[in-house]
Amino acid sequence: MNRHLRNLAAISLGAAVCAAANLAHAQSMDALYEKAKLEKELIIYGGGPASLYEGPARAFEQKYPGIKVTIHADFSNVLNEKINQQIKSKKLDADLAILQTAQDYTRWKKEAVLARFEPAGWKAIDKTFKDRDGYYVGVFVSAVSYAHNKDMVKPGDAPLSAKDFLKAEFKGKMISCYPHDDDITLFAFYTVLQRYGWDWMTKYMANGAQFVQGHPGVSRSLASGENMVSIDSYPNFSLREQRAGKPVEISFSKIDKTPVWAQTAATFRDSPHPNAARLFLSWFLEKEQQSKLDTWSPRKDVPPPAGLPPLFSLKLANDYPAFISNTDLVAYLRKRFEALTGPVQKKADVK
Repeated sequence: MNRHLRNLAAISLGAAVCAAANLAHAQSMDALYEKAKLEKELIIYGGGPASLYEGPARAFEQKYPGIKVTIHADFSNVLNEKINQQIKSKKLDADLAILQTAQDYTRWKKEAVLARFEPAGWKAIDKTFKDRDGYYVGVFVSAVSYAHNKDMVKPGDAPLSAKDFLKAEFKGKMISCYPHDDDITLFAFYTVLQRYGWDWMTKYMANGAQFVQGHPGVSRSLASGENMVSIDSYPNFSLREQRAGKPVEISFSKIDKTPVWAQTAATFRDSPHPNAARLFLSWFLEKEQQSKLDTWSPRKDVPPPAGLPPLFSLKLANDYPAFISNTDLVAYLRKRFEALTGPVQKKADVK
């Protein structure tokens, strides 16, 4: 066989392999759908507002008729306890858990209650947002940014670092979640303390810091003008207020690290509708669906949505799973922060 014929044969073989791989992927999704149709239902436990999941759930139902999606949305540290009780009583209701509490996935993996599954698009997902053994994976990525009410704060006066929140002009007009109550807020404040120490927290409290339960409440407080600035805003929640015509602006510090985390998903060995869960996870992590997010995707091949910079262009604190899994440190921090802020008093609707 001459050189040209060998090259032609190699090209033909490569094309055949690619075609077979694409066909295998298509068959895999089709096979999952056939099994999921027999299950008829999918139950998702999703941390945060129901609005995070309603759109994808209805789109999934249209794409895959015959599967009804039920969403249980609440704070992640409420849903995880419900799932723990279900596991303990061996009456698991959750097919798919999509939560902020990364420590649960580490523990569930050790307890051998998770099902191993690498969904379509697995290789495109950044390694910092997935379990190396394939038991859980991030489905969207968020951060804690600074934010302010632009009608109350001039552009030149917006905070550039954590130290700026100690300025007198912001006294009594600063809002965040309770650090002891919200895991990602705890991580955010710990990140600040690593740079500035507990003396910063003492001064922050003395400057009239306000607290609320849940990040939707933070964004709404800024949007209404009840507060001027926040060190603890979810960018996608604040951008939603901005798109609704509210005077909310977000910013990312070039001085301090920006805490970042992935909302993590996994299905369980005893999930009542395992194939529906796997089908949804594969579908949701496809590039087409990830491109519709209003926050960052864990996929490396999906650009950020309008209003957000490329994730890895920021100065990141990207070790949230390790932090929140350090039980002794987290217990100490929760106790100390609650002593400073008091117990949760101002509760906001998670919706």
